[in-house]
Amino acid sequence: MQVRSRRRNAVLTVIILGIFCMSVADRLEWATTDSGLRNPGGSAQLVSIQELPQSADACAPGEFDANASMIAALEDRSLFATLDATSVYAAAQNGSTTVDVTRPPVRAIFDTYPIYSSVAVDPIRDEVVLQDTNLFSIKVFNRLENTPANVEAAKPKRQIIGKDTKNEYNNGLYIDPKNGEIYSVAMDTADAIFTFRPGAEGNTEPMRILRVPHRGFQVTIDEERQELYSTNQYPPRLLVFRKGASGDEKPLRVIEGPHTGLSDVHGVAVDSQRRLIFVGSWGNSSDHTVAGTGKSLPPSITIYALDANGDAAPLRTIQGPKTQLNWMGGMSLDPDTGNLWVANDVGNSVLVFRGTDNGDVAPMKVIKGTKAGLDHPAGISVDAKNKEVWVSNMGNSTASAFSLSASGDAAPIRTIRSAPLGRRSLKFGKPQAVAYDSKREELLVPN
Repeated sequence: MQVRSRRRNAVLTVIILGIFCMSVADRLEWATTDSGLRNPGGSAQLVSIQELPQSADACAPGEFDANASMIAALEDRSLFATLDATSVYAAAQNGSTTVDVTRPPVRAIFDTYPIYSSVAVDPIRDEVVLQDTNLFSIKVFNRLENTPANVEAAKPKRQIIGKDTKNEYNNGLYIDPKNGEIYSVAMDTADAIFTFRPGAEGNTEPMRILRVPHRGFQVTIDEERQELYSTNQYPPRLLVFRKGASGDEKPLRVIEGPHTGLSDVHGVAVDSQRRLIFVGSWGNSSDHTVAGTGKSLPPSITIYALDANGDAAPLRTIQGPKTQLNWMGGMSLDPDTGNLWVANDVGNSVLVFRGTDNGDVAPMKVIKGTKAGLDHPAGISVDAKNKEVWVSNMGNSTASAFSLSASGDAAPIRTIRSAPLGRRSLKFGKPQAVAYDSKREELLVPN
């Protein structure tokens, strides 16, 4: 895929030496031993990868406590019993024939903890909302939550989770500051923006569904103009809908074309006061209608007039080595200063730019270092009321609040931690293949 699929982390099962990930039926039983899953089948080995579909009820995280391991919670339900009745087709090495394989895997590797792709602060209700793209959930915590070191994981005050929510590969998040409605981008498979009622909890259906083009990524809303902004990775574009749009409603306008400077679009932020739109691009570029036109450009932030439409050239572009931009994720604007806060994923940093910056400019400040604890920060949300900024991390199941005055290797004010202290996420996303290195006895899984 063009975009890094780690961003669309879900409950994936990678079955090794028989790695096979499959759908799960209701009320299944585990076949386990002290060392893992038994292999009642033959000695032949099958290596395969497949993502778990939404109907995989055995992996619905609403069924287990945030402090518990998924393995422990599923001890009485088999993730793999259905293989006894399910055929798996494996190609022979010479590629000329296929073999019908009907047996369970030897063992499985999957992540049992949340991976937080996005964060939004609700200062009115004093809540922090986190998007867990690994377990397809939305978790809500008290804003003042600060997980002690001796606690395995923080427990959310509530969570939206289950197959009726329709959330898949959820990545973009927005909270209505007045009524508390939650907007969630379900990318890759659902291709929609779901809106949940204030206080929604459990396996609840969205109150509204807006269909968006494939590869949507993030969402924000201009409350003054009552417009919703949705980024689209490829073809690169920014779609503007009316707030409250649903179904197959068409956008009011679309920024798209060769003069826009857009390439692999991800984050978006709107400055209503100064009438500006900020759009983050990763730089993967091609004309999908012309073979051989693919190229890689430096990451960028392009700035447009608030009413821009069509093939509009940006007013300014932040781009170049001094910017330190490296596959940035979410962006959030400080309405008081006009400064743009950027979650710089691969750079393991938070970058802050002036709203007037242009060209190859260094950030006005950078938060990065051991004390900061950033690990693939993907989501960011400025809380102007409390003078804080929240950052969600995909690499260690945490979200942290920093002072708006923080800079350098600054320690967070508070941290919500949803995994044991020091644990690193597996970072499984959407594995497309697997290879075995026999010399090093390692499995290579591209994300």
